Amino acid sequence: MVFEGKIWKFGDDVDTDIIIPARFLNVSEASELAKNCFADLRPGFATSVRPGDIMVAGNNFGCGSSREHAPLAIKAAGISLIIACSFARIFYRNAFNIGLPLLESPEASEGLSEGDVVRVDLAAGSIVRISDSTRFSANPVPEFMAGIVRAGGLVPYTIERLGGKTTG
Repeated sequence: MVFEGKIWKFGDDVDTDIIIPARFLNVSEASELAKNCFADLRPGFATSVRPGDIMVAGNNFGCGSSREHAPLAIKAAGISLIIACSFARIFYRNAFNIGLPLLESPEASEGLSEGDVVRVDLAAGSIVRISDSTRFSANPVPEFMAGIVRAGGLVPYTIERLGGKTTG
């Protein structure tokens, strides 16, 4: 799986309340959540991000409450992939569960800037800045996790593995 997009850069300890403030949690429709993604931290983010863009962050991205709305809002806003130094464990699992891939790469987090365009090979853990061919590495996503992303999330992945059967 290869992704290419423009970088949106965030810092350390971006919590789920910053990603989607609690006052917007009265809806569960992804497109509605996306409209308020980063409403307080970066007003206008939701209208500026383009499908396929890539987010880069520092340490402990997605900390705070375990709300599934946070990765859903990011994905629905158009972000195709998040690269960070590290992720909060529950955010990591919630993101993959909805088919949003994540890569941990301290060197990419440090070396990439807002607006850079990168090409990312998820399976190889390769990140390349297009403007100057600078390469960064990350641990590749295990094949079964990539399968979840390809299927669009854990539920579609499970249904595929059951041969399309949803009940016993």
